[in-house]
Amino acid sequence: MTDDGNRSADRERLAEAEAEAEAERIRQDVEDAADDPAAQGEWIRQSNLTYGGLAAAGLVMVQPFLTEASLDTSALVCVIAFAVSIPLLAALLVLNRQEEFRRRTTKSVSVAIAKAIAQASAFAGIAAGFWHMSLIAGIVFLAMGCIAVGVHSSGYVQLEYDSRFRARFRPGKSRP
Repeated sequence: MTDDGNRSADRERLAEAEAEAEAERIRQDVEDAADDPAAQGEWIRQSNLTYGGLAAAGLVMVQPFLTEASLDTSALVCVIAFAVSIPLLAALLVLNRQEEFRRRTTKSVSVAIAKAIAQASAFAGIAAGFWHMSLIAGIVFLAMGCIAVGVHSSGYVQLEYDSRFRARFRPGKSRP
């Protein structure tokens, strides 16, 4: 290999090492941010809003099916999905009160799984309920739900991981 080739390879290794070090710093900053009690408190408040809203939507959407003798497929999916989600959402709301009291969030794997199941089944229940009313409404709900996740994610990233993000969590620096 020539000197130019060696220097180029050295620069590439150095750039790769710097990129890995920067990625590790960012990962550590995100972990530090996740351990911030103020951030955890806000996540608990947002979770309360989400879980309460989904449970209320479930109760409203299931109500018309209570007196039906038989249900078509979309109505049955709606009812079963909310039969799964409503108890889990209620348990998560109660857990959130305990988290709020302790001023920290749980890191339990079973809770993370319950959150995913509760939210996914509530979304499926709402989609099935709209589908039962109108095929077009069900499709529109699914499409807008996907767009809404993108909108929320984009806004969240812009708010939480702006250019000053890492400076807020560096050791020795005061927090804003």
